[in-house]
Amino acid sequence: MSKNLIAIYEKLVEFLGGQTKTAQVLLIKQPSVNAWLKGKNQMSEKIALRAERVTKGRFKAYQLCPSLSEFETLNA
Repeated sequence: MSKNLIAIYEKLVEFLGGQTKTAQVLLIKQPSVNAWLKGKNQMSEKIALRAERVTKGRFKAYQLCPSLSEFETLNA
């Protein structure tokens, strides 16, 4: 996983108020958030879309989930 992607996850977690709060807001478990920050897992498409919605577009789904990169131009 790229350091850039981990940096985006770090910014998201900071924005949402920490790992526990991020997990609560995104309706997932905290170890999933921790795995993103350690580069062990990537965010799923579903959670990336949820994150875009709860952050009111500050974090785009295509930025959080590389498999959604083809949709980048839709948000331009």
